[in-house]
Amino acid sequence: MAKNLEETVQRLRGSIAPIVTPFDEQGNIDEQVLVDLIEWHIASGSHGISVTGTTGEPSSLTLKERERVMEIAIRTARGRVPVVPGTGSTNHDETMHLTKLAQEMGADAAMVIVPYYNKPSQHALYKHFKTVADAVDIPIIIYNIPGRTAVNLEVKTLARLNEDCKNIVGVKESNKDFEHVNRVLLCCGREFLLFSGIELLCYPMLAIGGAGSVCATANVVPDKVAEMHNAWFEGDVERAQQLHYELMPLNDVLFKDTNPSPLKAALGMMGKITPKLRLPMDLPTEELQQEIRSVLERYVTLPEQVNK
Repeated sequence: MAKNLEETVQRLRGSIAPIVTPFDEQGNIDEQVLVDLIEWHIASGSHGISVTGTTGEPSSLTLKERERVMEIAIRTARGRVPVVPGTGSTNHDETMHLTKLAQEMGADAAMVIVPYYNKPSQHALYKHFKTVADAVDIPIIIYNIPGRTAVNLEVKTLARLNEDCKNIVGVKESNKDFEHVNRVLLCCGREFLLFSGIELLCYPMLAIGGAGSVCATANVVPDKVAEMHNAWFEGDVERAQQLHYELMPLNDVLFKDTNPSPLKAALGMMGKITPKLRLPMDLPTEELQQEIRSVLERYVTLPEQVNK
């Protein structure tokens, strides 16, 4: 493994916040708000940022919009924290294009999702990811989210990819099968970067040797999520456990509707964004929004003008 690749991999730890794509009232990308969100995350202690992943609504963006969001994120971060854009899609050529572009723009790594809707075989998944990895030099973190893709990347397929591709260095597991997650590190090695994409499993994955998380809740309380990781890395197990349980009610309410719908409602209540999604996604029902507000008030002080 090349020295620069090794150095980059060492930085990919902790809370990599998957930032929402903010829209204005007209439904256009609000570039200044995106910049502000990134600056807020860096100031709040997030260890890295990711854009155009599930939380960033990539399926609601055009290819040019995805490119623009990636460009803004990399330019704004200026190397202060790693930037790991989501570059995958159902289309292989599009995935290749975005991943190569991420490298050209200066991204620290690329997060490539298991193609959704297509339901490829394990053999096809191997060919897809190997072709993408072979085309770039930056680290690749595979994103396994079977609840959205309808196919699970099996541990033996992931282990084969890790063995055959030096720059496939980790996986984001949005997988509730904790036996599967344990076997990832057993078969891929303890140095393989395991990130939790399930909020309630962020702490448990750290406990088995995980590298961190890509947690939607970090959009709302980036300081708390980062602190949980810091506590664990510093050996303060009691504090890490305390934060794990402290965050559970917020984790729960933010997933009572499809992500990032509740999350954007919460950020709107906080005055961070215009709470806007593009159809077919939409904001939660008024009843759920009231529940979100009630839980949110336990964690943050909502601006008066937003509370009215």
